[in-house]
Amino acid sequence: MSGILNSSIGRKFAMALSAFFLMFFLLQHFAINILSVFSPDTFNEASHFMGTFWPVQYILQPILIFGVIFHFVMGFILELKNRSARKVSYAKNNGAANSSWMSRNMIWSGLAILAFVGLHFYDFWFPEINTKFIDGDWSGLHNGEFRYFEELQHKFHSHVRTILYVIAFIFLALHLLHGFNSAFQSVGANNKYTKGLNGFGKAYAILIPLGFIFIAVYHHLNHVLS
Repeated sequence: MSGILNSSIGRKFAMALSAFFLMFFLLQHFAINILSVFSPDTFNEASHFMGTFWPVQYILQPILIFGVIFHFVMGFILELKNRSARKVSYAKNNGAANSSWMSRNMIWSGLAILAFVGLHFYDFWFPEINTKFIDGDWSGLHNGEFRYFEELQHKFHSHVRTILYVIAFIFLALHLLHGFNSAFQSVGANNKYTKGLNGFGKAYAILIPLGFIFIAVYHHLNHVLS
């Protein structure tokens, strides 16, 4: 494993695999959260299942946390390696002429997303861990009813928090617009399906963050107008 990560190609390949894993998780996360808009009861049941099913808690959750840490650490390493490898200054070789704004600023969009992950953990993951593993309450209930939908709605009562979530998902879209296609290139997926993959990548990068923005704004407006 260390030998693979010592090479530039190996690091990019590992980065791409972690990206695919996180994009799959993002899709699954969205599929559950969108239920909060259309069917709160189903959202509660799905959230309770994911929060109490032991393979998710003790296998998939640690893998997910490792994947998040690995992806961001590897991203920073690749960025530092790329910067140190540039022998010609931008004054002589205009980098903007050969790369998109998104590709040149992946480090900044990544930092914005990392800050959002911290906020998201503070809002949802840490309280959940405290409830289950410290308080020992795995029931998922509050006053005899599932608490997940009520907790989700409560987080979006705040104007500031809702705006922060919207901004974070915009940065996520920008990150994905470059990252999705870059990941496919890193695993050598340049073939007759490349054009279709690029189209799918753009649709994913726009629609999934837009869906999360819709969820946040929906619950915020639902509170404001109620």
